[in-house]
Amino acid sequence: MSISEVKSNHGFDLDNRDPTDMNEHVRVLFEDAFAEPDGTHSNNGVWSCSFKTFTCAKSCCYIFLSFLCGGPCALMWGLLYACQSCYHVWCIAPCIKSWRIDLGCCALCWSEMIHCCFDPIHDSISRIFSNIKFHHRYEVV
Repeated sequence: MSISEVKSNHGFDLDNRDPTDMNEHVRVLFEDAFAEPDGTHSNNGVWSCSFKTFTCAKSCCYIFLSFLCGGPCALMWGLLYACQSCYHVWCIAPCIKSWRIDLGCCALCWSEMIHCCFDPIHDSISRIFSNIKFHHRYEVV
């Protein structure tokens, strides 16, 4: 079975496992951790051996830890997200809808009260200032 068949059967990409770069901050390559400045170089064999040791140790340790923890963590996070989705669908969304209905009623009452109290004041003030007229005069100096 080729990789392209596995992709289509399971619906996920086995090559690009971080398509949204969600874990860009934990991507550490040998060059990110080690760098020898000009004038301070180790033997090419030491540098090459260090690169291989770092890469192999990091890969082997990650594979072991993901084998050990991947399944239980996936189960835990799957259960958490299932509970969270259930809670949001059955508790949070109806509560928010209820609040919007109640607050809509309150907003309407508040708006009517403000209009009843302040519209007469605004009308009176606008009538007071409606007869003010300005004339511009240009004086030549």
